[in-house]
Amino acid sequence: MEDEVLDRHWAHEVRAALLCSGLTLGLATAIDAEHETLSPARAALWTGLSLLLYGVLHPPRVSAGPGRLVVRGLWRRRHVCTDLLVSVRRTEGVAPRLELRDTLGSRVACDPAVLLANPVLWHQVETGARRALARGLMTSGEDVVRVLAARLDGDLARPLFEAAGLSARGARV
Repeated sequence: MEDEVLDRHWAHEVRAALLCSGLTLGLATAIDAEHETLSPARAALWTGLSLLLYGVLHPPRVSAGPGRLVVRGLWRRRHVCTDLLVSVRRTEGVAPRLELRDTLGSRVACDPAVLLANPVLWHQVETGARRALARGLMTSGEDVVRVLAARLDGDLARPLFEAAGLSARGARV
């Protein structure tokens, strides 16, 4: 759709995943060939391992439009109606996740860094979340949305302040 906003870093991450898995396949087969141990079975093993590595490294494609957030993985597609959100939750750990759930029972999990790296994408999500909050649908997660919005606003404002010769507190640098 023409009003859909896409993750602008996704293509680069896909290329990196392809490069890593391709290099793994190339190096493994080259080492096997050098040692004269390469056979069809071993070539199939290296190919399978490289495909598995690509499956692990393949980034989900995150997109948003008015009232929706869509996350497309390698095998499935999930979406939520951001205007109908009932909860937004941030999980911490090795791979932090932002989990969104709507009144229709749909759930989506995505990396908050993807939203923070794409301000226009985040704006679509935040606008929908604020609508859900205004309608009284969102029962939990207002603080998560507020913290992410403040962080993004700070990240966007910092370069502007520095370019103007100001610090974030308004004093000259």
